[in-house]
This record gives sequence, structure tokens and C-alpha cells, in this order.
Amino acid sequence: MNMMRALLFAALLTIIPAWLPAQETPIPQERIFETGSLPPLDSSLKVKVGDPAPDFSLPTIDGRIVTLAEFRGKKNVVLSFIPAAWTPVCSGQWPGYNIVQDMFDQAETQLVGISVDNVPTLHAWVQEMGGVWFPVASDFYPHGRLADALGILRSTGEAERSLFLIDKQGIIRYIDVHDINSRPDLGPLMKAMQELK
Repeated sequence: MNMMRALLFAALLTIIPAWLPAQETPIPQERIFETGSLPPLDSSLKVKVGDPAPDFSLPTIDGRIVTLAEFRGKKNVVLSFIPAAWTPVCSGQWPGYNIVQDMFDQAETQLVGISVDNVPTLHAWVQEMGGVWFPVASDFYPHGRLADALGILRSTGEAERSLFLIDKQGIIRYIDVHDINSRPDLGPLMKAMQELK
């Protein structure tokens, strides 16, 4: 059974990266703020693979507080930072994760979406997208504290589009600080998640 599951997972990894970018956001185009191509800026990573992840305590759109500590010893965690709500690439990236929820569950990994937008903005945006299965947290105040601790806060106030995989002991195991203009390929992240099992 484990061999069959591994083969299925390998097959999915070849399909998902090509499939997700083709997904359309459910938000009407006229409601999305068109940013145009954004140039690289001046953020600089302050952590590396093998470092302990900084703990955090962030409000979510469902009225609770999410912390890294609550998952310690229970689940791996993926932090998915997006630059801004109501923008084209971000409005396609997070709904795309709804398709692969089972893969996160099988890898004993909790996804947490994070933006420096405030809670009401994130709430309205996620509702407009039709909802997501993972907690969506605001790193708004103090502005970008977690993004800054990781070294992904731009001088313009947005976070870099990035993924951090943190194991059950709180150690960073994978980092992808991605081109802000495109969605990250899920293949390498899913591979890194499977390696933690």
C-alpha cells in the first residue's frame, strides 16, 4: 500500500505544477488591483535551512490567534507569505492550495497563509475567493514583524512571495523566496514535506 501511495504521489507531483497555474481566480477581474510586473527589491533573508523558526502569534480572519508553538510536536507547518490581497497572482495562489489539501494532510503538515494586510481586508478577500481550508493570518501590526524577522519584508511594506517549511521541532527545512510576479512550483515543496514523514 505504501508503494502504491508513493507512486501516486510521484505522479501527482508531475501534474500539479502544470495544473495549478491554469486555475482561474473566482474573483471578477475588475475587482483585482493590477500591479503590473514588480521589480526585485531589497529584502534579505535573515534565516536559513536548519535554523529555528521564529515563533509568532498572529490574528486570523476567523477571530482566533495562530502560533507556531501550537503545532510543536504535532504537525509540520508551511508558512505561505503573499505580498498583497486583491492582486492577480495572490488571488490565484491560495485558492490553488484547496486542490491539494489531502497532500498536506498526508504529510502531517499545516498550511498557514500570511499577509501584511489587515484582518478585515484579508477576510473580505478570502470570502470573495470562495474560502480556503487553512488559517489566514495577518502580519499587519506591528507591521510585518514576522516577515521582517524572516528577512522577507520589502522596504515598500509588502512581504516577498515565499514559502517556509518548518518541522515538528520548529526547525526550518525548506525555503522558497519566489519571484513576486509568479506562483511557486509546488513540486519541490511537496517533495520536502514528504521527506519529513
